[in-house]
Amino acid sequence: MTTTPDVSGIHGPGGTPAPAAEVVCLGESMVTFLPGRPGRLADVPSFDRAIGGAESNVACMLAAAGHRTKWVSRVGADGFGDHLVETIAGYGVDTSAVRRDRDRPTGIYFRTAGDRATDAHEVAYYRAGSAASAMSVTTLDTGALQDGRILHLSGITAALSADCLDLLHTLTARRPGRRPLVSFDVNHRPGLWRGSPQLSAPLAQGGTPIGPRVLLDLARGADLVFVGEDEARDAWGLHGGRAIREALPEPEFLVVKRGAGGAVVFHGGERAEGHGGERVAVRAPDVDVVAAVGAGDAFAAGFLSATLRGLPLRARVRHGHLFAAAALTVPGDLAAPPGRALADRLAALDADAWEKLHLGPGWIAATQEAVEEVHTP
Repeated sequence: MTTTPDVSGIHGPGGTPAPAAEVVCLGESMVTFLPGRPGRLADVPSFDRAIGGAESNVACMLAAAGHRTKWVSRVGADGFGDHLVETIAGYGVDTSAVRRDRDRPTGIYFRTAGDRATDAHEVAYYRAGSAASAMSVTTLDTGALQDGRILHLSGITAALSADCLDLLHTLTARRPGRRPLVSFDVNHRPGLWRGSPQLSAPLAQGGTPIGPRVLLDLARGADLVFVGEDEARDAWGLHGGRAIREALPEPEFLVVKRGAGGAVVFHGGERAEGHGGERVAVRAPDVDVVAAVGAGDAFAAGFLSATLRGLPLRARVRHGHLFAAAALTVPGDLAAPPGRALADRLAALDADAWEKLHLGPGWIAATQEAVEEVHTP
């Protein structure tokens, strides 16, 4: 069995001080333009500027939750790159390892206001040849990637370029004494792989899509994997948590997300239920969804936050759901997570109370006020 790094305490072996960052997140962040009103991109007259990036979203939410985080990436030496670095740093994230590229631009994208799950949803990416696509073992501060207790990656990075794919293969390669713990969110984006002929041409075999095969290989090298039940079905033809676990026996932790149906986490043992492993399923609370974007990143942040604190598996999944609920009840990609005391209180609810939990827009402030009112003499 591969031994994974201990992330349960605040000190390393022998009582040495904790590293400068608890979580290091590697990946591209882009400036995103959100529509001022619903409708087709062709019909929307104005957009509001924000930021978007799976890994930087995780870093920002973890920082907002009180953890030390670092974001490693490349951005253009342009105004959009300035905006990204300044905004992400504003959340309390260490951006000192972000490199500026004078020859490649910062990626941007536009999207409609509708839910991604609908046919009417549109996203227009302008990221080909971006500064982040030049990320590699030679263009990044690789020392910074070893700086934390957890290194968080996603499958999006692997699709950006051949160099990025090589970087992900290097970081997920299993070797004795590997550190830190490698967290991997599958994030299967078919459109990105279709737009990467430099990846698909040399690697495709027998007409099999390259993206799903690459993502499965990378996931098998990680210590902690997040994957949606729907994306496992679409990418790998796998149905249900048990089938996914059988295809991914190597990760110490496998988190299968079921959307509104909750999530199940597999841990340890022979990596399979019934062989000494642990399996914990937790339903998601009832949520009034404002926008679905960013929920997966928020779930990962909540689960990682609870993992860093050494909480039991059930509490880790509940924290994931609570962070996701924070993202689901606001219109943008990023949301303020619930405060630690509030999240701990809700995560500790008994089974019946958790089943009845209903969260809507403004739930964090409203719930906090209710808690304070109950405890005010």
